[in-house]
Amino acid sequence: MKHAEIIAVGSELLTAAHIDTNSLFITEQLNRLGIDVAEKHIVLDDLPRLTDAIRESLSRVEFVLVSGGLGPTEDDVTRAAAAAALGRELVFSAEQEAVLVRRFARLNRKMAENNRRQAYLIDGAEALPNPHGTAPGQLYRTEDGGLFLLPGPPRELKPMMTEQVVPRLTHMLPPQVLLTRTFRIAGMGESDMDALIAPVYTRFSNPTTTVLAGPGDLSVTLCARCQTEIEAGELLKEVGDPIAALLGDRAYSFNDDPLEVVIGNLLRARGETVATAESCTGGMIAVRLNEYPGSSDFFTASFVTYTDEQKQRLLGIPEEMLESHTAVSDAVAVAMADNARLRSGATYAVSTTGYAGPSGGTEENPVGTVFIGIATPQQTRAFRYRYGADRNRVRLLSTQTALDLLRRAILGIDLSTWRQP
Repeated sequence: MKHAEIIAVGSELLTAAHIDTNSLFITEQLNRLGIDVAEKHIVLDDLPRLTDAIRESLSRVEFVLVSGGLGPTEDDVTRAAAAAALGRELVFSAEQEAVLVRRFARLNRKMAENNRRQAYLIDGAEALPNPHGTAPGQLYRTEDGGLFLLPGPPRELKPMMTEQVVPRLTHMLPPQVLLTRTFRIAGMGESDMDALIAPVYTRFSNPTTTVLAGPGDLSVTLCARCQTEIEAGELLKEVGDPIAALLGDRAYSFNDDPLEVVIGNLLRARGETVATAESCTGGMIAVRLNEYPGSSDFFTASFVTYTDEQKQRLLGIPEEMLESHTAVSDAVAVAMADNARLRSGATYAVSTTGYAGPSGGTEENPVGTVFIGIATPQQTRAFRYRYGADRNRVRLLSTQTALDLLRRAILGIDLSTWRQP
């Protein structure tokens, strides 16, 4: 297995104002080729530090990819640092200068003298075309791999990565096939899920297993690397089928589709529809259900009723119910879901009402308490959950839980078996 390290160059990336997103994109592209990223570094615009970082990375892994620092200014030191790390000289390329001159001419601009710095290449390096900017990338091939220099702006780096770097890497790697199988899971905590399936996947180094956790949403990705697609498929089946059996109906997606896409596909296939009635989530469920084109096939209406007055006016919740039970109760969650379904004519409806915080709550229902209602043609039920006191987390978990309950209702799964993660 080949390994890579990524070096992101720029003093601004060491401040809170800028986030290095290039490395995430590079990692994704490398992983698709079967190259594991061993380390990532952020180095300020300092020639000695960057030289040392590149030299050390080259001593550890086959491929090193450096992003940023290829501009025309004095603090753009990547070219010089890379040459020094390799023990090579920088040589002026008349061909690259001509490319720069033509680019500025097309833009009807005069090329500044300092732009000529971008025409210098590491002695022995190959220039990587950059039609989206002035700085060419560079590839210096080593005995085991190579050093890639890439521009920093994402609009330049991304197309260079996909159009120039990936094809070259493909030819530099031994023939192999990569196949993946992904499970997305709701209704379980990460530790419970891992305890369940780890006895299966830990017996294998190929395929590799990656577990990612989000609020109420887990994903497990198996990646098999083999010489043929048949071999990779057999490996994924050998490991993936037992995992699928253990996860059961808690696995809602097998192709990395998010929960809202799975629900939309289910409803569309059945010719059924859904409506939402939201209080504490403020329309977040509706937004997710409408995230993708074609949602009009299955989504009928959204009632965002944040106040008691709007619950009465838009959903017809009786005033005496709100007074006797309060808005945050199973009775109101049931009524919201029931009335949203009836008023919209939808097949299903989902409701949320709760104390997202940081204020509010009662002794019986403190901050973080949420009631979720699910209305189907057969019945309407409410479920009570406690999500702690972090407002954003409460809303995210409530939305994910509501969508998973809706999925289960559509599939006819017994909702009494659902447990809060």
